[in-house]
Amino acid sequence: QLVESGGGLVQAGGSLRLSCAASGRRFSSASMAWFRQAPGKEREFVAATSWRGKDYSDSVKDRFTISRDNAKDTVYLQMSSLKPEDTAVYYCAAAGDMFGITYSTSTAYDYWGQGTQVTVSS
Repeated sequence: QLVESGGGLVQAGGSLRLSCAASGRRFSSASMAWFRQAPGKEREFVAATSWRGKDYSDSVKDRFTISRDNAKDTVYLQMSSLKPEDTAVYYCAAAGDMFGITYSTSTAYDYWGQGTQVTVSS
């Protein structure tokens, strides 16, 4: 089970940190990612982390940072310089394999959280 937290309302240019806590099984060796979905749009890749490295979408590169604390089985998404177009429901996801590939497609992930709303006002 994955549970996200940390969403909320923030002004443009502000920062937020999202957390994703895992329970029920260990994900320390799995690739984990953040996706987001804005109203009327498809779910899109934001960032992923694995034992091989990290990957980001072009739209958030240099503004967002993904990290993980394996001892706490938690993944974080530090978001800075937020823009109104970052407004979306943010989802945490974990892959079921341990290949270490930072997948950017949602179908590669087997476990999902319920999502947390991030709203950026202009």
